[in-house]
Amino acid sequence: QVQLVQSGGGLEQAGGSLRLSCTASGIIFSISNMAWYRQAPGKEREWVATITSSNRPTYTSSVKGRFSISRDNAKNTLYLQMSSLKPEDTGVYYCNTEWRRRDLWGQGTQVTVSS
Repeated sequence: QVQLVQSGGGLEQAGGSLRLSCTASGIIFSISNMAWYRQAPGKEREWVATITSSNRPTYTSSVKGRFSISRDNAKNTLYLQMSSLKPEDTGVYYCNTEWRRRDLWGQGTQVTVSS
């Protein structure tokens, strides 16, 4: 079954840290570019970070220096380490990839940062 299953997230105070995980099945994870998106309440979904199959990360400017995207190909798992969290990081976070021209999304995980 082709799917992305997320874990992690939750409630954290501003300045704290959280880690998100996304485990893939049914795809060849090692050759897939992987990404994280987020959607804040009342806003459109926005791109957060991407890691290529060759392990090159890119970030949206608002999280650069605070978030770190990584992958473990042996575990078919994508990570997002979030540090120095801010209230504006609050939202539902989704992992994403494209597989055989299909856009795949994780089920989403809530991240809430209190001030």
